[in-house]
This record gives sequence, structure tokens and C-alpha cells, in this order.
Amino acid sequence: MNKDKDAIFKALGDSTRRLILDELSERSEQTLYELTARLIMKHDLSISRQGIAKHLTILEDAGLVVSRRKGKYRILTFNNEPLKDLLKGWVE
Repeated sequence: MNKDKDAIFKALGDSTRRLILDELSERSEQTLYELTARLIMKHDLSISRQGIAKHLTILEDAGLVVSRRKGKYRILTFNNEPLKDLLKGWVE
């Protein structure tokens, strides 16, 4: 479980990854293109889709983002269960 916790804290340690989670929690099931466009327009980030994809890999490794294929698109969804499990022992 400590490895899982470390992955979650690593994922949350970067402000861009936190913005990605904010966007996916606000509007779930986005494509990489949609997510990148929202981050650039709404948060004035200057980052490429490839840069976002690298951040998404870390978020997926932590279990915070789930992706699935829908035709030629990759659909991204926020998964808050790892956060709930992480805080369960501290908050209860």
C-alpha cells in the first residue's frame, strides 16, 4: 500500500497534474485533445498534447485517471477512489 500512496503523492505533487484532475472532475470523459484545449484556454498553460500525455501516464499509474479507447479516441475519466482510500485512515 505504501507504494500506492507514494504514487498518489507523486502525482499530486505537480500543479499541472492537479489542474488535469480539476478539469476531469469538473467535466469527465474528455479526450486528450479536449483536455489539452481546456487547459490551454482556461488556465493559460503553454503545454503540448505530448506534455499532457506524460502527466496522464503518472496519473494513470497512481490510479487517479482511467482511460479507455472509443474508436480512435482515448477517453479520460477522473477516479477519486484512490484519494478516498488514502484519506480513509487519517480522516475517520
